[in-house]
Amino acid sequence: MRFQRLRLSAATVALSLVSLLGASPTGAADDGPAAPTNLAGTAAAGQVSLTWSASPGGPVAGYNVYRDSTMSGPSAVMVGAGDIAGCGSLGDEATALLLDAVAGTVVALGDNAYEDGSAADFANCYEPSWGRHKARTRPAVGNHEYHSPNASPYFDYFGSAAGEVGKGYYSYELGTWHVVVLNSNCWIVSCAAGSAQEQWLRADLAASPAQCTVAYWHHPRFSSGAEHGSDASVDPFWTALYEANADVVLNGHDHIYERFGPQTPAAAADPIRGIRQFNVGTGGKSQYNVGVIKDNSEVRETRTFGVLRLDLRPGAFDWRFLSEAGSTFTDNGSGACHDANGSVARTGPLNGTPLTTPEYIDASVVPGTEYHYVVTAVDSAGRESPPSALATVTVGASLPPTFARDTFGRTVINGFGSTSPGGSYSLSG
Repeated sequence: MRFQRLRLSAATVALSLVSLLGASPTGAADDGPAAPTNLAGTAAAGQVSLTWSASPGGPVAGYNVYRDSTMSGPSAVMVGAGDIAGCGSLGDEATALLLDAVAGTVVALGDNAYEDGSAADFANCYEPSWGRHKARTRPAVGNHEYHSPNASPYFDYFGSAAGEVGKGYYSYELGTWHVVVLNSNCWIVSCAAGSAQEQWLRADLAASPAQCTVAYWHHPRFSSGAEHGSDASVDPFWTALYEANADVVLNGHDHIYERFGPQTPAAAADPIRGIRQFNVGTGGKSQYNVGVIKDNSEVRETRTFGVLRLDLRPGAFDWRFLSEAGSTFTDNGSGACHDANGSVARTGPLNGTPLTTPEYIDASVVPGTEYHYVVTAVDSAGRESPPSALATVTVGASLPPTFARDTFGRTVINGFGSTSPGGSYSLSG
């Protein structure tokens, strides 16, 4: 049973969940327990608390909770490229002009300041162009940054935005998306399976309740570039991301633009769970040629500087390559997140084993998401009841609190009436 994407009425949602559970909407199944009643839910502090009345009649060994979701919430924009600024090129000035016209988070995909990532390179080459967007930039470290010992000027220049000094890997949230930044200089900070970085990545992905994930680093796992090509040393990144249902990967290193179709870490086309990779080494330093075209490569461009814009929507994304002035090349499209049905869209209930009390706390919710819950009862023979009536709970978006009084003198928080100092609540069932 895998929950389907639901965008219809609550009644349709309930019927869909019922059909997926393979049960009739009322009564007991095969003389098993009756459906629980009075399912209710409340959202607060990053979780949903559920309660219900015990199943009437017949012995009950436990309860199962099922969930589906329809995601809402803010969209966000990510825009950037790698292989950016060299004092002998005007390409970074051209791409910085593109950034001027796009609000959102800027990503610098490594080899940001040539030739050596020195303090002088950042001050004299990067700062006059992309530097004016420094306050909204979240960078990745490239190999040229390590031409300077420990990439210290890179960490000094970007400060806390570059993650912990010496590591170069970190994560953050952008809209409803989870963003992971990795260090692909594997001979300095190991990328191997079992390494500190790879174990951190797996733990970070496991801890994230987000339904959509984008990751970026410098060296591409797959590349048709003639200068560098594919780099298998980052395969552990891809494996961990694929197993966690990540959606998009961004890289640089080869100074080309290339878009791949969704694929597995073994380069097998996979339109269902595959990760879509973009190589965006077009930040302005120079341009390379394409060599042997790799499997699943869909688009390649070698003559244009530019940046990739990603519109990160709840459950989906749009991409558009923005070319420097005078170029006619463009590339655009859309995709859906693999986990858009909810972070616990799986072949079973949310709880691992049947619950012995009529209550459950779902701590894997995402702000700005509407969740639909049903509960079933299970007897000692393993027979499962029909589902309860549907309960719908909306987890409010993470907004700074604003306080006012409505016309009845009640406290209003972020536009919702409440008698407590935080949160918004929505319940039906």
